[in-house]
Amino acid sequence: MAKVTVKDKHWRSLVKGVSWRITGTIDTIIISWFVTRKLHLAFTIGFIELFTKVGLYYFHERIWERVTIGRSVIDYEI
Repeated sequence: MAKVTVKDKHWRSLVKGVSWRITGTIDTIIISWFVTRKLHLAFTIGFIELFTKVGLYYFHERIWERVTIGRSVIDYEI
């Protein structure tokens, strides 16, 4: 039997990070607007955190790609 370990490519981690941050940035803008009541400030906060959190998520994802806890090896025959 062949043992296969599935790993994400680097670009997949980046795309996942971007899609998640778009969702998170919209959330941040809404929360910032509720707190400040200033739309310009809310968008400024959202724009800044978009870039910082994409980078943080990417590195977080790549570190977790090396962690084997909770992963299983799939056995199959061709």
